Amino acid sequence: MPTGAEGVTGVRVELSRDEDVRLAHAADASGMQLIPEAVARPESPAEVAELLRQAAAERTPVTAAGAQSSTTAASITDRGTLLSLRGLNRVLDLDTSGRTVWAEAGVLLGALKRTVAEHGLLLAPDPTSEEECTVGGAVACNASGARTLRYGATRAHVVALRVALLTGETVELRRPRLEKNTVGYTPVHDPVDWFVGSEGTLGIVTAAQFRLLPRPATVVGLGLPFRTEADALAFVVAARESVDVHPQCLEFFDQQALTIFRAAGDEPAWAADAGALVYAEQAGAGDDADLLDAWLLLAEEHGALTDDARAFQGDAALRQARRMRHAVPATMNERGARCRPAGGRKVSTDWAVPYPRLADALRQAREIASRHEVPQAVAYGHAGNGHPHQNFIAHDARELQRIEGVVEETLRVVLAMGGTVAAEHGIGKIKRRWLPLQLSPMQLGMMRAIKRELDPHGLLAPGNVL
Repeated sequence: MPTGAEGVTGVRVELSRDEDVRLAHAADASGMQLIPEAVARPESPAEVAELLRQAAAERTPVTAAGAQSSTTAASITDRGTLLSLRGLNRVLDLDTSGRTVWAEAGVLLGALKRTVAEHGLLLAPDPTSEEECTVGGAVACNASGARTLRYGATRAHVVALRVALLTGETVELRRPRLEKNTVGYTPVHDPVDWFVGSEGTLGIVTAAQFRLLPRPATVVGLGLPFRTEADALAFVVAARESVDVHPQCLEFFDQQALTIFRAAGDEPAWAADAGALVYAEQAGAGDDADLLDAWLLLAEEHGALTDDARAFQGDAALRQARRMRHAVPATMNERGARCRPAGGRKVSTDWAVPYPRLADALRQAREIASRHEVPQAVAYGHAGNGHPHQNFIAHDARELQRIEGVVEETLRVVLAMGGTVAAEHGIGKIKRRWLPLQLSPMQLGMMRAIKRELDPHGLLAPGNVL
């Protein structure tokens, strides 16, 4: 049954310790399960602030969650209260002339994108899971996706935030508009950046304001099959460096991922001779035929099977391409879920290297897996940014341990190439062991100093990041 306490503000904060409610909030897309001690489901920012004030007074840990589509276990906990923000689901203000929108943390990103699109505007943050991803979650992990190649990650589009702190205060933080500023250390100039990507460890984002862009007049998508993975990845580099095409995304699919991709489009026999696929998009304002010709010419020069190329034109076709792309991680999530009873799960990487080095990084990653007798991962994702996903399936706990060893060895190779251990999904609980591979003790010390200032007792999202 729900329980609650009356705060000094007069706001009542309900907590549920019902087992079914707790179990309903115990899993995310990481494949892990952590059952919280209680669940709070506020419907207003005032309730969130009061919950945090009480948590600080009682030293109760609080972990925020949205749609729980995290792949890093960032949105689950077995310590204290799981704070579900799905009840904060209002679009607060849409300024079409100023091209901004305020939305609460629980609004689904896909729904918000459709709302602004009705006014000829584009919300650029582009996680593939936008129908299962909230505004708060996108801000918390600085979400990105396929079209990040052109538009950048979520951080670049956040204008302002409303953040509930452990003091019980809610602060509104806004990007400075100064062209020059020499006051204080540079990291303190823009507190908005403290919270974007902080995974709920410093404060709880209750609402965000995004800048919007004019919606492109046209977008053309192209599915370009290649006989080999090497040809496909060489084409990605050529497309990045071409003066004739201007991609907004360059997505790569290895042969295993391509099998899932085309099955989701009900064309299992399409491009049967292909060993890899590149899906590209370009926004334009002119003749789609000219765009297609430029892409096909470049693809042909790099060995594409252009007779099997597919064009995706119009909103319906582009949505279909997006569904086909999303089918890859969705399918791998399902496969991983079947292994949970034996202690297995899906293991997903989101490392990145400078894009010209991606082919070499993937080759070495595959060699490492083979050397440790681990089945090859399904590899796909944002090749234009040098950022693939490797999805391994661990069938049991012993195989999980071997795969995690393969991932760590791969990350050392990635870092030696000037890469990063996490480019998109954040750190959460699963990847925190790898932070010291990339960050120096000085950098980690600065992170801990910020954490101590805003969360001195370590109550917010314990186990995430640090």
